[in-house]
Amino acid sequence: MVYFVTIVGLNPLQLVLVGTTLEATIFLFEVPTGVVADLYSRRLSTIIGVFLLGLGFLIEGAVPMFAVLLLAQVVWGLGWTFISGARSAWIADEVGQENVAPVYLRGTQFNQLGSLLGIPLSVALGSVRLNLPILAGGGLYVLLALFLVLFMPEEGFEPASTEERKTWQAMFKTLRDGVGLIRKRPILITFLVIGVFIGLSSEGYDRLWTAHILESFSFPTVGNLSSETWFGIMRGGSMLLTCMTTEVVRRRLDEISFDTLARALQGIYGAMVAGVFLLALTDHVLLAILAYWVIETMRHTSFPLSEAWVNQHIESRVRATVLAMTSQVDAVGQIIGGPIVGTIGTLFSLRSALAVTGVILSPVVSLYGRTKRQRAS
Repeated sequence: MVYFVTIVGLNPLQLVLVGTTLEATIFLFEVPTGVVADLYSRRLSTIIGVFLLGLGFLIEGAVPMFAVLLLAQVVWGLGWTFISGARSAWIADEVGQENVAPVYLRGTQFNQLGSLLGIPLSVALGSVRLNLPILAGGGLYVLLALFLVLFMPEEGFEPASTEERKTWQAMFKTLRDGVGLIRKRPILITFLVIGVFIGLSSEGYDRLWTAHILESFSFPTVGNLSSETWFGIMRGGSMLLTCMTTEVVRRRLDEISFDTLARALQGIYGAMVAGVFLLALTDHVLLAILAYWVIETMRHTSFPLSEAWVNQHIESRVRATVLAMTSQVDAVGQIIGGPIVGTIGTLFSLRSALAVTGVILSPVVSLYGRTKRQRAS
């Protein structure tokens, strides 16, 4: 995002349109790629997705032009659709859905630790040229795809027969079964509504918080630390806090009932809403950094918990398809909400745009309360 703002020179609306292009791609391809993962192979789908992510980053970092960035988002978004439902479904099939929550939480910790190790390298490369960390990240994704080709197992998944895979009817049947499961379970419908509100709010936040920090604050004078280094410190702090928080949750997971999990997600999103408002309204850079840490820690803690929660209500044969649908409604929310928030940021101020994202996110807190009542009934 620093690269987008300082090198490519995007305004708030353009920043959001980059994300809208990404989300529109996800919307178009999320369910078809999820169905492919259910019919063919979650492993193959994941490998294709990782490779396309790398290619997207390489395109993004190679040419600092708005039109090229939009093309990169299409490639990146297509890659993400191959991964999103397939990866979660693959894990659930390999370890059993009753064991997925600890795996998701541990995966989040490793993700954060890996990112933490990447920060010093990114800052060092970024101090030379801001596109170098993006190019290096793209190259590492391509190497990861090659690693997965050699070492990723797939023992818990049974693909459709050769005859079934040759017919479009099989794909539409899998899609129809996934839709039917959602329609029969009101709690899954509520989860889709939650996804819409999260999507409506997240695109504006994701695309504008960096520009807001650069525009509204001056970092503390400590030595000769550059803005890139301060962003590295902010990212590193959020990752350490996420690792600690997810470890506390993981150790208490056996004690967590459905209602307790729903209450935890209510509290997590309540803290996120408060963090967004604090980031939008404060005039003090240290409070802005604190708000960022709260938002990112709660956000990354919520992902594995919500994934584990929704997996409890999905049958294996349509798991990737249903998970893809939850990602698709998030994409719809981002497609709608992103340009609205970006326009507010361009016409009024970035503070106003971020405050609006806090308002949009607020209903998620009460919706998680609704899932407890639906479960009880």
